[in-house]
Parts: sequence; C-alpha cells; structure tokens
Amino acid sequence: MMTTQPLAKLAVDLIAAVGEGAQPFDGRVAAAVRDALGASAVALWRPAAPEWRRLAAAPATLVELPEAAAEALDAERPTELAGWFAIPIASPDGGRQGDVLVLRAPTVKFSAEDLATLVESARTAALATLQDAGRTERLAELVSLSLEWGESSDTAALLERMAEAATRLFDCDRATIFLWKRSAAQLVGRPALGMPDNQLTLPEDAGVVGRVVQSGEPLRTSLRDAEMVDRATDKSTGYRTDSLLCVPLDAPGGERLGAFELINKRTGEFSDDDVSGLLEFARLAAVAVANAQQVEELVRERDALVEQAASGVRMLGEAPAIAALRKTIQRVADADLAVLVLGENGTGKEVVAQSLHFQSRRRNAPLLAVNCAAIAESLLESELFGHERGAFTDARESRAGKFELADGGTLLLDEIGDMSPGGQAKLLRVLEDKTVVRVGGAEERKVDVRVVAATNRDLSERVREGKFREDLFYRLCVVTIELPPLRDRGDDVILLAEHFLKNFCQTRGRKAPKFSAAAKRKLTTHNWPGNIRELRNLMERVAYLTDEATIDADELSIIDRGPTRGAGGELAIEGELTEATYEFQRRYINQAVERARGNVAAAARSLGLHRSNLYRKMGQLGMDSEKE
Repeated sequence: MMTTQPLAKLAVDLIAAVGEGAQPFDGRVAAAVRDALGASAVALWRPAAPEWRRLAAAPATLVELPEAAAEALDAERPTELAGWFAIPIASPDGGRQGDVLVLRAPTVKFSAEDLATLVESARTAALATLQDAGRTERLAELVSLSLEWGESSDTAALLERMAEAATRLFDCDRATIFLWKRSAAQLVGRPALGMPDNQLTLPEDAGVVGRVVQSGEPLRTSLRDAEMVDRATDKSTGYRTDSLLCVPLDAPGGERLGAFELINKRTGEFSDDDVSGLLEFARLAAVAVANAQQVEELVRERDALVEQAASGVRMLGEAPAIAALRKTIQRVADADLAVLVLGENGTGKEVVAQSLHFQSRRRNAPLLAVNCAAIAESLLESELFGHERGAFTDARESRAGKFELADGGTLLLDEIGDMSPGGQAKLLRVLEDKTVVRVGGAEERKVDVRVVAATNRDLSERVREGKFREDLFYRLCVVTIELPPLRDRGDDVILLAEHFLKNFCQTRGRKAPKFSAAAKRKLTTHNWPGNIRELRNLMERVAYLTDEATIDADELSIIDRGPTRGAGGELAIEGELTEATYEFQRRYINQAVERARGNVAAAARSLGLHRSNLYRKMGQLGMDSEKE
C-alpha cells in the first residue's frame, strides 16, 4: 500500500488546488484525491445527528453514504468494505469525532495514514487561505455596511439590518443585539424571533449575554458546554442553542452599550477567527448604534420643543370671527395649500402661519419668515433664493436662500404686496416648478416648501392697478384667511390683555393684577391702531411699571399719550441735544405710523423714505420695528 509517488503528486495538486480559491476547499480536496489515486468517486462526510452530512463529493452527484464510513469511525482506523475505502481524518474545526474520507475503487496503491495526514494538512492550509480571503472580504463588507448604518436614525431597524448581515457573514442561524438598559437592570435584545414584538428582555446578569456584559470579555459555547446555555431562554423562544458566540458592544468612548450574540454556526463551532471577526463587527456596530441613539434622543428633544412651541401658539379669543378662523386653520393645515393671510399690522398674521405650520405634517421641519418690506429690493431676491459667490459686490461666498433653508417646512412671506415685479416673477416660478435658482447661478434646486403669504394691503386692488401679478395672486390665495382688527373683537381685548399681563408678571415673579371696571371700559373702547401688538406692549409696560393689585383706568392713560406740547404748540423735549434729537425722531415717526394706521410702508412714503430705510432708522432709535 505504501506508494510515495502518487501522494507526492497529490501534494503538488493539492497545493495548486488550495491556491486557486475558486471552489470550497473540501470540493478541491475531494477532486484532487480522486484524480491522483484513480478512484471513481471520493467524498467527505461528517457524522451528525440524526443523519450524516456530506461536505463534498467528486463527482458532485454522489449522495450515497457507504457503510465503510461508519465502520471506520467506530474503529477509529481505515476500513475497506464493499469496494469502498474509508479513512477517518481530523476535522479542521477541531470537532471531537472528525470527518471521514471515502474512496471507491482506487487504482493507485497508497498509505492510508499518509493520505489522511496529507488531506488534513491540505484542508487546514486551504481553510487558512479561505479565512484570509474571507477576512479581507468581510472587512470590505464591514466598511460598506458601516457607511450604510451611519445613515440610520431608527435603532430598531438598524439592529435588524445588523443581525441580517451578521448571520450572512458568520454563517450562523441567528444574531441578536442586546442593549443594556441600566435604569431597569435589563438587557433588551433585537431581533428575537418567536418573541412578542421581535424583542427579548432578560435580567442584566442572565446567561452568557449577562456574563459578557458584566465582564467585557468574549464568550463562546458549544455542545460540550451545554450547561452554560440558558435553556429557559431556549424554551421561551422555541429554539435550541447548540453553539453560541457573544462579544461586548462598546461605544467609542468605552461605554458598554450591551452585547452582540451569534447562535448556531452552520458548519460546526465558532472559531477564533469568528471571535476576532465579531469583535471587529461589534466595534463598528457600536458606533452606528451610539449615533442612532443620539439621533433618536435629539429627535425626542426636537419633538418636545416642537410640542412646547406648538402649545404656545394659540389663537386666543371668543369672537365669532376668531372661532371660525380656528376651524379654517384646522381644516387646511394639513392640506398643504397656499394660504394668503390678510389683515392690518399687529392682528396676528404670524400666529396664523405658526398655527398652520404646527398643525401640519411639516411641524418638525423649519418655519421661517421673511418681511418683504423690510429688505431692500436689490437684496430681497438673494434673501429668498440665495446667491452664488461673486454674484454681486459683497457676495464673498455662496449662500442658501430662505426657500432652501425652509425645505420640507413652511415659509411666511410677510408684506408680500410690497414685492418688486422681478421678485414676483421668480416667486411664481418657484411656486409652479418647485425649483429655485440662486442669484448668479444656473443650477435648479428642488425645494418642498409651503408658502404662507401675508399682507395688510388689498392685493386684488393692486392687481387691478397693475402693481401685482394676477397669476401670482391666484397662486397665493388658494385659501384666504382674513384677520379682524382688535377694535372689532369686543371682549377679546380683555381676554388678551389678561393673558399677556399674566405672562409678563410670571417673568417678573409677581402675581398678575386685576383690571378695574373702568380699566376694562378703557381697553374695550380704545381704537387700537397697533392692534394686538400695541396691546401686548402696553401689558408689558403695566407689568413692570405698576405694583398695584388692581389696574385702574388712570394707569392705562399711556394708551392715549402722544408727544406733549409746550407753550405755542412746540414739542416739549428735555435733555442734551443728541438725546433730544433722537426723542424727536422717535415721536415724529410714531405720529406718522399712527396716521397710517400702523402701515409702516405708508408711513415711510409720507416721510419721504424708502420702507427699508425707515425700518433701519426705527432700529437705530430702539423702536419696535417688528412686523406681522
């Protein structure tokens, strides 16, 4: 039986086969042995309960298990039976029983012991080659996976994807990622097949996973270590664990997030290479999990802030017009229709826009506002649509406009009636095509923005005058909401005054005073040219300048206070010349605004100023230039 030449040639063939890397290594070994020894068939079998498992065969159609295989395994030596040679060889994963190589009718004599040694060595070398290649492939896939994971903000979905990738890369039946919930002393695992909500909850010190979380050391088990497996978990999931590998899941900063567990290696037991591979896998997974958890926490904080902001936006009032307004807002908020809000300055047009936004599906996206009258005509297009570097003298860098910044959300265009013809044309294009082109650029950028327009002007009259595009007007007024002036809202004045006064007094740390009957009459009979804004400002002054428990009408005389006059009708102003000049300008501008019934643009025309210059002057003088 001792023939060295065929085995020497076989060794060369096996080395070549190992280097090819085209087929599973057992298939290359079987084919090389068959060809070298002139056998009609060669197969590798592994004993497994309840039936043997064929690892490889040449030809591949060979499915019959020769009786010689069981005989050789029981005798632990080569056996010849019914034309078959069966040779026990060690399995590459170090299993207790090993595998069996069977040959049918070999025509070349050989040493069974030498053949077994040669095959074992070839398989080990081939396995190492495959493992090296596998490590490279696995690392490449891990890098690709980590990039995908980094885009996820849903932890539960992320864990499902990680588990699917792990079962594929490590050739196992199941994978579960356990996150450590310290506050409840629990480990929460996902995915957990067979469990409610695909989730398994364990005490933080339970089983192999608990030991890994507590110790921070990898742990693997096999059938030889059955006592280490938590059979209670098997019973609850309806699944039997035969082999298990578990490693800690540690965030980059060292915080233990939980553990990563693999169950039942399909080709035997988990190897040292699996341990090192899963540690690398878990390291990248931990980064993605930590990021996803951080994003989820930020989303929760954002949602809480949105809820807080939304709860603070209320259309207060019991007047029939306000009750109807609230119903209209509720109906159209989620319809994503363009809305035109009409009303005098200070009536609450911005509050309407906020209510529409926070009651819509866009509530978690930006809500931005642009006052079209407060920005110079030459800069308005840049403000809305953005500009590219070098588009004009001061454009030192590219900048996104409000439409891009509000993408996914809502954009309030206040004082839309004062927009230039060029700006109107560009706005119409955005509304029709949902694209913007930055000033000085050519690239069309898609935007998804709900536009709420507001004005104190009669836009239909401006359309008739040719000062506002008719097509844009109809684009903007799909839904029209008209706000009543405060003077027409009856007792809502008292309700709003009490609301503002209470809020300002809370800020100051004092109890809100009550209004006397005379004070209430004063409030309800005043004309309120500045509407709600004027009332709010008055209540702020009352909260800080009075300490009485009851506010009387005399303490509201500030409502009627205009510039005081001395003898001969001149303005009585005291102080140094500079301050007196500022005071005169403040009073003069206030008079112009009051004559224009709160319309700052009209006041600017009466003063011979451009509206943007008037806003700038009001800001310099410390005046309230906020617009609805």
